[in-house]
Amino acid sequence: MTMVQAIRSALDVMMARDERVVAFGEDVGYFGGVFRCTEGLQAKYGKQRCFDTPICESGIVGTAIGMGAYGLHPVVEIQFADYVYPAYDQLASEAARLRHRSAGEFTAPITVRMPCGGGIYGGQTHSQSPEAIFTQVCGLRTVMPCNPYDAKGLLIASIECEDPVIFLEPKRLYNGPFDGHHERPVTPWARHPQAAVPEGYYQVPLDSAAIVRPGAAVTVITYGTTVHVALCAASETGIDAEVIDLRSLWPLDLDTLVNSVRKTGRCVIVHEATLSCGLGAELLALVQEHCFYHLEAPVERVAGWDTPYPHAQEWAYFPGPGRVGAALKRVMEA
Repeated sequence: MTMVQAIRSALDVMMARDERVVAFGEDVGYFGGVFRCTEGLQAKYGKQRCFDTPICESGIVGTAIGMGAYGLHPVVEIQFADYVYPAYDQLASEAARLRHRSAGEFTAPITVRMPCGGGIYGGQTHSQSPEAIFTQVCGLRTVMPCNPYDAKGLLIASIECEDPVIFLEPKRLYNGPFDGHHERPVTPWARHPQAAVPEGYYQVPLDSAAIVRPGAAVTVITYGTTVHVALCAASETGIDAEVIDLRSLWPLDLDTLVNSVRKTGRCVIVHEATLSCGLGAELLALVQEHCFYHLEAPVERVAGWDTPYPHAQEWAYFPGPGRVGAALKRVMEA
């Protein structure tokens, strides 16, 4: 499966398995979503369970919170992550706090899907990577898969979770892995081992990272599209890098990160979002706190520029294999 097909399969499995699961958002019903992730679901399950909404993100998320509080498991789509800001108050002030402020009487078992990141010539309002504003909110879970197998398993786990989950989908990976050198997938998912997705039900735990490339010289911590960029950089430099895909951005699988950095003694953190106050800053702080006496070199971060999204220069803005490879070499030479 492609990642689009894996996401659609997860929704199909859960809607067939649990009548409490409903899917809605802008163009989600008849049209099947702008990226076709919900294609065919309205025809199969009807307009009561897969339907279109007005262009009102705060209303979409607010409605989902109410549905969740009364027993449903809504899966809503924000058409692009850039559009989520009108709904941020609903997520941070209502969904994230509902379990705690009601002493467990109510929960918000909602999943908020949104395509994120650049690479489709979408300009400033269709290309942002806002994950850090969600990982900072206590009560929200934030997830970002980098391959079809994880996408389906994580989405199923998110839908079954009793807490609100922000499910970020790197749109550059919808149709194939991206190595950072090419503006299109280097190979279709059909020829990639992580595209072997079971048809039925399975879960990938929400709080588990994956070691996608074992190594002993340096740890690379990354997620989403830049997992594939990091793998390319490690291969091109010949450095024995251990590449870790976070998968769950928050809560973190801290044990996997700490054990790896204590083994290698070096660390590079890579993400597409802007550098300052990005998730990489928190990751760096955690590595320093837990691995300081094991480090042989300063921790490096490779990220997007501290600038509004530069549409005309987006391929220079993205961390590519060249920038990641240079960071790997610096920490090895330090």
